[in-house]
Amino acid sequence: VQLQASGGGLVQPGGSLRLSCASSGSIFSRNAWGWYRQDPGKQREFVAGITSGGKTNYLDSVMGRFTISRDNAKNAVYLQMNSLKPEDTAIYYCNTVPWDADFWGQGTLVTVSS
Repeated sequence: VQLQASGGGLVQPGGSLRLSCASSGSIFSRNAWGWYRQDPGKQREFVAGITSGGKTNYLDSVMGRFTISRDNAKNAVYLQMNSLKPEDTAIYYCNTVPWDADFWGQGTLVTVSS
């Protein structure tokens, strides 16, 4: 199963984007979900996670700017990104927490630039 993230794009510093990711119901409800990102030439890093019960955690550098949420009825997870900075530029992926190698999709590119 490959997950498809969407919602990326080009945004100016200080702008906002909302990323979305949908999965099948059979895998969604029982798992914690997360957003990860990878800048070319760097390792993929964890950005935010949410448990099946709604508990969240974040990378320190996005704390207070990004918000992860999930809609169990739609089998979807979201990442609201506000006050974006150029250093947030990366390809963003969704996956379970911890990640499952079978679930990596192509990600969605977020570019923060003036």
